[in-house]
Parts: sequence; C-alpha cells; structure tokens
Amino acid sequence: MWYVYVLKSDKDSSLYVGSAKNVKERIESHNQEHNRSTKNKTPWRVLRIEEYSVYSFAVRREKFFKSGDGRRVLRNLLKIPNK
Repeated sequence: MWYVYVLKSDKDSSLYVGSAKNVKERIESHNQEHNRSTKNKTPWRVLRIEEYSVYSFAVRREKFFKSGDGRRVLRNLLKIPNK
C-alpha cells in the first residue's frame, strides 16, 4: 500500500503533504529532522492519511494537494479556512 499524508507544524501551523510506502517511518523521519524541507518546523502532527493500492494514484493525489485547487480542497477537507 501507498499513503498520502498531511502534516501540520506545531511551530508555525504550516502544512506539509507527502507520500510514502511506510508512512509511520516517514513521519518519524520528519520529526527527527532528517528532511531538509521540514526540519525547521518540527514537531509535526498528522492531520490526514489516505491509503492507495497503486503508487501512481498516491503520487497523483499528492501532486493535486500541492496545486492551488488541491490546497483549497485539502483545507476544506480539514476544515481550515481558506486564505
């Protein structure tokens, strides 16, 4: 299985979207500051995890959430007011 996950920084409330096969390990990696793009905003909290049986579906969903329309949809799913 493949997973798309959404994290929220406790430091500045920013969101991070990623995908991984082992989501638990990946999130631990973010919180242990092993990732250049997320290490300055630890700790991270999990807001959403979606499961996909096909890698390409997970990657497509991740890319969508990182687009303008996808950010609006994601904020709506998470009940976060749009900016």
